[in-house]
Amino acid sequence: MAARAGLHLEYLPLAELEADRWSGVMGVATFAAARSEIRATPIPVAEVHTPVLGAAGALCEVWRTGQTIDSGVRGRVRYARSANMMFGCIAVPERGESAGSHSPLYCATEQAYQEILGTLDAVGYSHLIRVWNYVPEINRDTHGVERYRQFNSARQAALLTGGRPVTGNVSAACALGAAVGSPLVVYFLASRTEPTYVENPRQVSAYNYPAQYGVRSPVFSRATVHHDADALTLFISGTASIVGHQTVHAGDTAAQTRETLVNIQALLEEANRVTGTGGFTLDALALKVYVRHPADLPAIQEELRGALGPRARPVYLQADICRRDLAVEIEATAIISAGTDF
Repeated sequence: MAARAGLHLEYLPLAELEADRWSGVMGVATFAAARSEIRATPIPVAEVHTPVLGAAGALCEVWRTGQTIDSGVRGRVRYARSANMMFGCIAVPERGESAGSHSPLYCATEQAYQEILGTLDAVGYSHLIRVWNYVPEINRDTHGVERYRQFNSARQAALLTGGRPVTGNVSAACALGAAVGSPLVVYFLASRTEPTYVENPRQVSAYNYPAQYGVRSPVFSRATVHHDADALTLFISGTASIVGHQTVHAGDTAAQTRETLVNIQALLEEANRVTGTGGFTLDALALKVYVRHPADLPAIQEELRGALGPRARPVYLQADICRRDLAVEIEATAIISAGTDF
């Protein structure tokens, strides 16, 4: 999956990352891993409180580039940037009681996105391409509203205040649960150049969901494609067993996994169509799989082995998913060399 001078994604044990001495690293997300010497580096690190499933142990998601990297801090946002790409992260705890009519989670989300957007404006990387959101107790009801819906309302409010669109040209993203008591953690990739936005013909765009899913719709594209001089990078948002706007196969984890793969295949075909290439294929994807109930892991693994073959190495995390009736969610990334066709 190397992308020459552009982006490169790896999933590594923490010890292996430390041994590699950070060569070309733009940013890291750790999952159920101690920070250890990471704290002493200028590299931005998002510490995500979601357990790793399977035999992987402490795990790091590592974003590298072959370009020169410059790092910095603005408020609570830590970032590193190359000539055209930025990785950044922020952690915002929920503080005390609600401020006015807004819940602590709403306030934390609004603050996080205001600081992210302010940083992008200040350093000149105006296009959010991919965003990861980890929301503690995402399905719990507080202040009369599910916390995922509180998050969606605050994210949309911050984007509107920051002059960003909330439909159409919006980043790929996901929002998953995190451990009780952990902060809201957001990490992201942004660019100086606008990506190509991709929607799934099988699904209603999330930003056009009907009101039954909340007063404010989720703000994300189903996928985005980042264009570098030597590579194209496809970011597939968190994808689940949804057709149109409705969950299908509730209660059947294996069937949900199969339907999720059908949606991912549809996104690959659409990404190939809009970029004019056939290079995005299922076997080229790096997959991160979120599992609501650890007991469902063997069924999910069996379905993925059957679809992807024995060489695939998905990463499995335990996390609550944005809808209570969803048992599995999959996100994916693919990096292909650019050619004359695009």
